Amino acid sequence: MRRVDFDTWEEILLTITRNKTRSVLTAFGIFWGIFMLVALMGGAQGMQDMLSRQFQGFATNSGFMATNKTSKAYKGFQQGRWWNMENQDVERIRNSVPGIDVVTATIAQWGVNIVREEYTLSGTLKGLYPEYDKIEEPIIRMGRSLNETDIRDRRKVCVIGKRIYETLFPKKDNPCGQFIEINGIYYRVVGVNEATGNMSVNGQSETSVVIPFTTMQQNYNRGKQIDMLGYTAKKGYSISQVEKDVERTIKLAHAIHPDDEQAVIRVNAEAMFSMMDNLFTGIRMLGWLVGLGTLLAGAIGVSNIMMITVKERTTEIGIRRAIGARPDDILQQILLESMVLTTLAGMAGISFAVFLLNIVETATSEEPGLPAHFLISFWQAVGACILLVVLGLLAGLVPAYRAMAIKPIEAIRDE
Repeated sequence: MRRVDFDTWEEILLTITRNKTRSVLTAFGIFWGIFMLVALMGGAQGMQDMLSRQFQGFATNSGFMATNKTSKAYKGFQQGRWWNMENQDVERIRNSVPGIDVVTATIAQWGVNIVREEYTLSGTLKGLYPEYDKIEEPIIRMGRSLNETDIRDRRKVCVIGKRIYETLFPKKDNPCGQFIEINGIYYRVVGVNEATGNMSVNGQSETSVVIPFTTMQQNYNRGKQIDMLGYTAKKGYSISQVEKDVERTIKLAHAIHPDDEQAVIRVNAEAMFSMMDNLFTGIRMLGWLVGLGTLLAGAIGVSNIMMITVKERTTEIGIRRAIGARPDDILQQILLESMVLTTLAGMAGISFAVFLLNIVETATSEEPGLPAHFLISFWQAVGACILLVVLGLLAGLVPAYRAMAIKPIEAIRDE
């Protein structure tokens, strides 16, 4: 094995520290470039995690449809007609749209008073089917979710949101089996939904009370009307394809003009998630461009400084050549100096960026919900280190070849 040449490394250290101010200013370009690259990478990942936390448990391949006032007359009906979907539309869609995986009806009432003993809170009352859990997955910590028996028997049972539980049951006791009052009707609590996502439809889950769909239709005289349809697409189908078939089926059943865009309100969650992914892809690309651009500028600065160093050491290099130093030895010496300066500055930049990202992650992890990971992965750190070594090698190539071209007699004559 080749032994470690301590003299070479000592000389590299002396060369770098000979002009401390120049070395520090040169290294700062590399330090700042790798700091920005790592900080932007980690920051973009953390921001994406924080935004994804808001959509926790929500199906990415889902869509919703509601009604609105018509804008075109059709089949004897005047323009400006209000209309409603009905229970039969669920079966119509299930039988007519091949790309549908789950389709379910929802109804809601906002601003209801939720009361237990002396505690009260305003929230949203939702009538749902158990299938809706496949669109917006609840987090049941106590009790259970709604089931088919609740739907069939029109039971007066409910699942309450996290904030409702904390307000009506401040002692944190088990609410299952106890009763709450909503607009004069008592419901028995069968579960607590602790989901905190902000993608909730018809109000946030934290402040919502969910009861069986059939119970809500009966108790609040809703007849067969529904407020909104929720659906998911089968594998291989997109929501954009499915919602066109759903809209066509609904319009045909309710005598709505096929070209009436105003009569139907559509929400494509799949498109929203795709837009979010594209946004963060763009942010990551911007981070790479800014970081790599700054790193490249820093590497050019290192190369220029090494050129100046080679010029200042012309006599020294000439003497080395005169006493037998090979061109490869001179090349290795200059490249090592460039790589050491670049690597030291870069590792300092990575360490500082990771230190700041760790502080941000610790601060955000104190908030409820899923943690946001601001730190970069191990392989990203390895990739950054490899990038530093490559930049140091490239920055030292031109100065090294210039040093190799120095002839001993010309170096002594210059002196």
